[in-house]
Amino acid sequence: MKKKKEVWIWTEKKEVMTAAIERGWSTFLFSSLHRQLATDWSSIALINPLFIEDKRLLDNDDKLVATFSEISSPEQLEQLQPAYEHADNVIVDLLDWQVIPAENIVAAFHGTHKTVFAISKSPSEAQVFLEALEQGLGGVVLKTEDVEAVFEMKDYIDRRNEEGSLLGLTKATITGVQMTGMGDRVCVDLCSLMRPGEGLLVGSFARGLFLVHSECLESNYIASRPFRVNAGPVHAYVAVPGGKTCYLSELKAGKEILVVDQSGVQRTAVVGRVKIETRPLIIVDAKVESDEKTSYSILLQNAETVGLVPPMKGVEKGATAIPVTSLKVGDQVLVRLQGGARHTGIEIQEFILEK
Repeated sequence: MKKKKEVWIWTEKKEVMTAAIERGWSTFLFSSLHRQLATDWSSIALINPLFIEDKRLLDNDDKLVATFSEISSPEQLEQLQPAYEHADNVIVDLLDWQVIPAENIVAAFHGTHKTVFAISKSPSEAQVFLEALEQGLGGVVLKTEDVEAVFEMKDYIDRRNEEGSLLGLTKATITGVQMTGMGDRVCVDLCSLMRPGEGLLVGSFARGLFLVHSECLESNYIASRPFRVNAGPVHAYVAVPGGKTCYLSELKAGKEILVVDQSGVQRTAVVGRVKIETRPLIIVDAKVESDEKTSYSILLQNAETVGLVPPMKGVEKGATAIPVTSLKVGDQVLVRLQGGARHTGIEIQEFILEK
């Protein structure tokens, strides 16, 4: 699991402060000229105010919390060394630089106890800093007067914190496998490689999504494509970060999607390309032991390279996928059970009947 990142807020707008507090962020930066503003806000909310004075960040008791550095040249970047800093936290303003300095800082401070924060003027800029060299900086200072930026930042942090956490997957028993007509099916090509046991959560109904395996396995029919999931027809739901779903037809390059493995470990990947082509389809129905009245369904391309993921104790020792061409009544596969009612991909509580 990726280490959770810290977010501090730098603002003079009360609405931004309130939005940040409501989302669990309580550390705020102030210039030394705005101590009264910090006092006013402390009277209405429990905050941790920090004050910028002479390239240092001090708390209410004038204790050093962080050092503050502006980086505008390679020379200044080289001078920023872990041993030089006396505080546990280091705040850097990379000015017009972003990616390369952030990567260099991550490498320089790797393995130290210090947390490096970068000044970020937007959530997208913060994302660059938090993902540099995959590890990212330890945190960001979001400098903004825009409430929407706080909302976006929280959404990103929540998605990031989901990385590596477990999704509950349930064993379902196949009750029907039947060839049907032609349909427009969607191949999802990711900007990441998938491993055996990994795939996408897809289904005809939002109440139950099947774990559809990637094409990472070696095959006699076609070369391995570990970046691809032949996911199903255009109408199907697919799981995306934040507990949401979208239609396969809505996916496009740049959109984030949820990758899940046989154990339920989830991670986020970026869609690189979507291919929609007309192919013969097969419909698969399944039920779970705890609810024999409810049926779950998925349509998939009728091809040997398309498979569903069985439980860890699969039909064969070490099995990570059952090709749909070999699927039969009684086989067990993994599904993700969730609330059925959705509005724009978000789960809501209302009556819904899907069949």
